[in-house]
Amino acid sequence: MKKFSSVFRSFLISYIVILIIPSIAGFMSYRTSISVTQKVSIENGVTQLQKSKEILERRMAEVEGFTRQLAINPDLNVLMNEKSSGDQANVYGIWKMLRSVLTFGQTNDFLQQFYIYLGNYNVILTPGSAYFRPEHFYDNFRYEDATLSEWKQAVLGKTHRSEIMPLRPFVNKGTATSVVTYLQSFPLDSFSGSSPAVAVVIIDEKTIANLMTGITDRYGGWSLISDAEGRTIASQGTDMPDMAKLAEDKHFDKDKTSQFYDDDLVITIRSDTNGWVYQAGIPRQVLLENANQIKFMTWTVTGIALAVGLLVGLVLAYRNSAPINRLVSVVKEQFGKEESETASRNDYDFLHGNIAEMIRNSNRLESELLRQVPLVRDAFLKRLISGELQSREEIFAAAAQANTGIYGHSGYVCIVQIQGYTGMDSVEILNELNAARLILKQTLLDLAGFTLATDWGSDRVVIVFASREAETGTEFGRTEIAALLDQLSRKAFDDYKITFTVALGDQFAAETEVNVSYEQAKQAIEHALHSNRKGIVWYDETRMESATYYYPLDMELRLIGTIRAGEAEEARRIVQSVVSLNTEQRELSVEMWHQLVGELKGTLLKLLDQKMFIESGVFESLKDRIISIQAADRRAIQSEIEEIANAMCDVVVSRKNDSHTRTVEQIKAYVGDHYSDSELTLYRIAEQVERPEKYISQLFKDVTGSNLSDYLETVRMDCAVKLLLENRYTVDEISSRVGYNSSHSFRRAFKRVTGISPSSYRQSAEG
Repeated sequence: MKKFSSVFRSFLISYIVILIIPSIAGFMSYRTSISVTQKVSIENGVTQLQKSKEILERRMAEVEGFTRQLAINPDLNVLMNEKSSGDQANVYGIWKMLRSVLTFGQTNDFLQQFYIYLGNYNVILTPGSAYFRPEHFYDNFRYEDATLSEWKQAVLGKTHRSEIMPLRPFVNKGTATSVVTYLQSFPLDSFSGSSPAVAVVIIDEKTIANLMTGITDRYGGWSLISDAEGRTIASQGTDMPDMAKLAEDKHFDKDKTSQFYDDDLVITIRSDTNGWVYQAGIPRQVLLENANQIKFMTWTVTGIALAVGLLVGLVLAYRNSAPINRLVSVVKEQFGKEESETASRNDYDFLHGNIAEMIRNSNRLESELLRQVPLVRDAFLKRLISGELQSREEIFAAAAQANTGIYGHSGYVCIVQIQGYTGMDSVEILNELNAARLILKQTLLDLAGFTLATDWGSDRVVIVFASREAETGTEFGRTEIAALLDQLSRKAFDDYKITFTVALGDQFAAETEVNVSYEQAKQAIEHALHSNRKGIVWYDETRMESATYYYPLDMELRLIGTIRAGEAEEARRIVQSVVSLNTEQRELSVEMWHQLVGELKGTLLKLLDQKMFIESGVFESLKDRIISIQAADRRAIQSEIEEIANAMCDVVVSRKNDSHTRTVEQIKAYVGDHYSDSELTLYRIAEQVERPEKYISQLFKDVTGSNLSDYLETVRMDCAVKLLLENRYTVDEISSRVGYNSSHSFRRAFKRVTGISPSSYRQSAEG
C-alpha cells in the first residue's frame, strides 16, 4: 500500500470533495424546501379560512336579503297594517302569508328555522304553522337563559335593524343546542320602541360551524367566529385555548394574519362587512407534517449517502489508483527505465512524457490508415452488394468502420457493363479496362457530386443510387437516374469513346435489401446482353420464365397472423402481393400455377380448422368456398381468396366484439353489486375481470360511449335518489351507503349530477 499512497490519496481527496459539494447543495435545497413547505401550508390554511368567511358572509347576506323580501311582501304589509278586533283574525291572510314564506328554507340552510311576529294579532308565523299565543311557541323554542317575559321584551317588543344576537343556549323541541339569532323589524324604517312586525331567523351553531369543517377536518385543531365585541358566534374543534387569556397576551398580535401561539398556528381574519373575527388554530405538528417528512427523509438519505459515499470513495480510490500504478510499472518496464531514474519524477509526469510519445506513434499509424480508407470503403460496398452483411446493426457497424454509408435508406443498384472487350484478357486490354472504369467513376463524381461505385470484375462497375436528401437536399428517382446515366453515356463517348450498357434492379426500401436490388440488376444485365439491348434496362421491364412459384413460409405465416388478428386490409394486401409476384414478375407453367393455388387453399383450410371458425355459423360455407376455388380462372382467384379472407376476419372481429360485450356486462354487474364500497377502484374492477386497467377503461368507453368513472357515479346517484325518496336515512347515512367517504364529497357530486343539493331534492320531492 506504500507505493499506492500518493495516487490513492489524490483519488480519495477528489472523491471526498465531489461528495461534499452536492451534500452542501442538498442541505441548501433541504432548508429551502422546509421553508417553502411551511409557507405553502400556512397559505393553504389562510385560503381555507378565507373561503369559509366568504361563504358565511354570503349566507348571512342571503338572510338579510330574505328579510328585505319580507319587507316588500304585500301579504305581510296588509297583515301589519290591519287592526285587530278582539279575537277576530284575518285567517285567510295569515294562511296566504304562511304559503308565501314556506319555500325560503329550501335554498339556504340558514333559513331552515325562522318566524315572523305580528304585534297587532299577537301571532307568530313559522313556515309550518301559526301560533296565536306566543307562549305556546316559546314552550317549544326558547332561550335557556331568558324567561318568557324577557324574550317578549327583548325580541318581540323592541325594534331591530339587522341585529345579530350572539351565540346563546337554546331548546329546540326539547333538544338543547346553541343558536345565533338574526332580527329585523318591519317596516324597515321603524324607529319607535316597538314595531308592527319582527322577523327572527334562528341559525344553529352547527350549521355555521359546518362551514369551518374544511379546516378542522383537514388539520384538526379548532375554529372560532366572534363578533366585533368579542362575543362568540360559533366554535368548533378541540384543544381551544383560553380566548380571553390569548386576547390579553402582549406577544399575540391581533392584527397579524398568521402567527404561532403555544403549539398552534393561529390564523386571524377580520370581516370588513360586519367586523366579525374568524380564527382557526392549526396544530404545529400537523401543519408541518410534510416538512417534517422532508426533514426526516433528507437527514436519513444524507446520512446513508455520506456513509456509502465514503465507503465507495475508499474502494474507488484503491481500485483506480492500482491500475495507474501498474501502468506506470509496465511503461517503465517497456521503456527500460530504471527505478533510480524515475524516483525523482512524479508518476503522472512520467506517464505524460511516455504517453505523448505513444500518441505521436498513433498519429503516424492513423495517417497510414487514412491512405487505406478508399480500399476499406470499397470492401464495405462489395460486402453490402454481395449480401454478406445480414442485419442493419452489422451494416451500420461496417459502415462506421469504413467511415462511409449509402446516404439513405432507399434507392437502386445499377450495373454498368463496358462494351467492346468481351473475350479479351491481355495485359493491354486489362489496363484499358482499368482506365475506363476509373474514367467512368470520376465522370460520375463530376456529374453527380458523389460516387458510391465499386469495380466488379474487369469490365463492370456497380453503382448504388440512394436518396441523399438528408445530405444534399436531393433525392434520386427513376427519372433523375435515367437522365444522369444518359449524360454519363454521352460524355464518356464524346470524350473517351467509351460505350456501355446499364441495368438497374427494383428499388430497395432498406439497407438490408441492397443485395436484392443487385441480384435483380444482374438478371437484367444478363437479359440485356442476351437480347443485345442497348441503353438503360430496368428489371421490371424484363419478364423471365420461372420454373417455381413464389410463396415462401414467412409470407404464409404473415397471412395467417393477419387473419387471426382480424386485419382484413392487411390480409388483402398480402394476397395481392402473392398474386402479383407470381403473375406480373414470373411466367408460371400451368402445373406451377395449380400448385400455388393449392398452397393458398391449404393455408386457408389450416386457418379454418380452428375452434373460433368451427363454432361459427359460417364454417361449412367457408370450407365449401375454399374447396371450390378453381385454378383455371386466374382473374377470379384473387378476388375470391380476398373475399374468403375478409369473411374470416369478420368472424374474428365478431368474436372479439362478443367478448368485449361480455366483459362490459361483467363490469356493470360487479359495479352494481359493489358500488356502496368506498374503496371500489379501477384496479379492483380490473382485477375482478382479469384484464389490465387501461384495457378495461378504453374498452368500456368504446362499447358504452361513456367513461367507467362516470358510469360508477351515475349508479351511485341513482341509488341515492331512491334512498332520498324513501326518507328513511339522513344525507350523511346515504352518502355512506352509496360509497362516499364524506358527506361533503357526496353533496358536491349530487349537485353536479342533478343540479340541486340532496336536502333540496328531498324537500322538493316531499312538496
